[in-house]
Amino acid sequence: MIRQQPIGVFDSGVGGLSVLREIRRELPGEDLLYVADSAHAPYGDKPTEAIETRSLAVAEFLIGRGAKAIVIACNTATGVAARVLRARHALPVVAMEPAVKPAAARTRSGRVGVLATRQTLASANFARLRTRVAGQAEVLAQPCPGLVERIEQGDLDGPLTHALLEGYLTPLLEREVDTLVLGCTHYPHLRPLIERLAGPEVVVLDSGAGVARQVRRRLAEAGLLAPLGRVGGERFWTSGEQAQVAPLIARLWPGAPSLAVLPEPIESGVSLLREGA
Repeated sequence: MIRQQPIGVFDSGVGGLSVLREIRRELPGEDLLYVADSAHAPYGDKPTEAIETRSLAVAEFLIGRGAKAIVIACNTATGVAARVLRARHALPVVAMEPAVKPAAARTRSGRVGVLATRQTLASANFARLRTRVAGQAEVLAQPCPGLVERIEQGDLDGPLTHALLEGYLTPLLEREVDTLVLGCTHYPHLRPLIERLAGPEVVVLDSGAGVARQVRRRLAEAGLLAPLGRVGGERFWTSGEQAQVAPLIARLWPGAPSLAVLPEPIESGVSLLREGA
């Protein structure tokens, strides 16, 4: 029965676990498949062609594993590949959108700060968002090179991560932003540190819960919600080094099942991924 098939979720690494967590809260009866494309993280500094190729390949792998819907748990991949994935596949494809509109509605100072990758901030999606709220708030964009790499290395509160964040937050706080948007799915893993550095007067928002609600809506519209009473499970894959990624996933998702590795190669944007033995 298609309603019992899983939801496929992917990101360039462990960042999308912040979205997966919200999907699990919203949809406890759904089976979830998650791919951390860690060998290719971060997407934010990659050419658009490379991001599109990886997104197509990983989505095809998840569909091959029976996914009834795909969630692009990555703002960068959304900007580059969401349109292509929707054109290629008839199943629901749910993508990310930085929480700029809620932030603009909430700000008191009229200034909203957005922390994101360079690719996300340069995307047409982000430009459209900025235009939509132009009459409500000034949106100050702050690229954060190096931050995803710190998170992928498991450094969530160390001196290097602290120094990077402080450098990115200072110009925004000096402009008196009172609302911060986490425009990369990795960054919610740093939320305690961000809130501590930004101070209690600054509201920190991300898109995870909104994406989870959209997944529910799309599945409901398509008649694909899992039957009531089910208890969903999770499966995890990575394209990175299993010994490096597995402890980080276990830290961010306590009780995670064993992590499988995605074999390569990928040719011409067509996935040749197969589940490892």
